[in-house]
Amino acid sequence: MSTLYRRENNQTEPNRKGLHPRNLHKQGYDFPSLIKSCPPLAPYVDKNAYGNLSIEFADPLAVKALNTALLQRYYSVIDWDIPEGALCPPIPGRADYIHYIAELLGVGEPTTNQANTQPSMSLLDIGTGANGIYPLLACQIYGWQCVGSDINRQSLENVASIIANNPTLKDRFSLRAQRDKNHIFEGIIKPGEFFDVSVCNPPFHASREEALTASQRKTNNLARHRGEQKTTSSTLNFGGLGAELWCKGGERLFLKKLIKESQVFSTQCRWFTSLVSKIDNVKPAKKLILKLGAIGVQEIEMKQGNKTTRILAWTFI
Repeated sequence: MSTLYRRENNQTEPNRKGLHPRNLHKQGYDFPSLIKSCPPLAPYVDKNAYGNLSIEFADPLAVKALNTALLQRYYSVIDWDIPEGALCPPIPGRADYIHYIAELLGVGEPTTNQANTQPSMSLLDIGTGANGIYPLLACQIYGWQCVGSDINRQSLENVASIIANNPTLKDRFSLRAQRDKNHIFEGIIKPGEFFDVSVCNPPFHASREEALTASQRKTNNLARHRGEQKTTSSTLNFGGLGAELWCKGGERLFLKKLIKESQVFSTQCRWFTSLVSKIDNVKPAKKLILKLGAIGVQEIEMKQGNKTTRILAWTFI
């Protein structure tokens, strides 16, 4: 496996406080280098209010172009694309999740001969979406074997196209369709199969209206930061199809289902993990995990600028 872990100099953005020490993006984005390696990014890059090169993060097309450039330059993933309206994940935060999971599993920092010095781990991504971002990063940074599951066939077809365009992923990243909306692990984890870790970014809103309200608030915060007027929009600034952003009961109910079903597969996964966006959902989730007999629970805090989120991890083994 070729090294995909390197640092860039001459960054044009201020330091990103709080990103994992292994995160390639903790010093910001090197836009000149990104544009050189991925010219289609150029039209979206301009100087911000502080005189630094940046993009308009409220523009889904700009975020998508940045992601495409980042994945190509730093992770050797070419032709990454998502359907219109699909969730466009911020790469630095997604990479943080993978690095913290690597630490949880006792995996050391990536090196040029990573694949030969450490045993490959197996990762299951619940709700991989149309972007497939967690398995893509886990495959390319650490050389893990990954399975991405989703209930949306359009999403899986898109990720399948990304895999087909990147031969190095063919033997590392496979996809499975969840055919029953009432289940999460059942129908995905096969009899006798074992994963080192499962990851999940739950839909955190209870409805489309709630998702739009949150997106508008984020957009207005960005505008205020730039000294601009508030806007009214029906567009999700980072996109997101229905199953990616909202579900009945929102994040809390989804976590409850995820935790309950994890007990059924307690001997087939070393660590179950999930992002938890809302702090109020952590305590009830921990309480349920312990009630169901988990022998270990960890809450891992992640920070990116002023944003704080957390990974909840539990094991029955």
